[in-house]
Amino acid sequence: MSEINRLVSEQLQWVVLGFAAVMLLLGVAVIVQGSKLRSMRRRYEVMMSGSGVEDLESLLLDLKNQSDMLEEGQSEQRTAIQAIEQKVRGMKSNVALKRYNAFGERGNDLSFSLAILDDNSSGIVITSLHNREGSLIYSKPMKNGDSQYPLSPEEKEVVTLALQQT
Repeated sequence: MSEINRLVSEQLQWVVLGFAAVMLLLGVAVIVQGSKLRSMRRRYEVMMSGSGVEDLESLLLDLKNQSDMLEEGQSEQRTAIQAIEQKVRGMKSNVALKRYNAFGERGNDLSFSLAILDDNSSGIVITSLHNREGSLIYSKPMKNGDSQYPLSPEEKEVVTLALQQT
């Protein structure tokens, strides 16, 4: 037994030195990990400061709710834009005017034809015929490019000019 005691006492300094080295390495690892943890905590506190939220989970839930509200608002805006586009298509935005001398008399081009149409070729054609005795005004409704009343060549021309504006 004395031999074992002698062997252990001779090797004890190396065992203690080995344990000291391992302890030193573990101490360095703890210091490095503590530094990384402090750095991460500082970044977390900077991120969370001023947001009025106490933890990251609450922040993520708030962001998700905001995202859902934005998507809902975008959907409502998309619907409103589609309704506006439909309304704009129905507006009488295609207009053409032609002045002419209807009776070939001396004078100026005091007669005219005016076409006011929408994108579906629906609207109205107004014609004013002027002569020495007075003026006559006619209006003819248009629906899908046709009128139930016959159109004069000048009226057909202003309808064509109005539809070319689209």
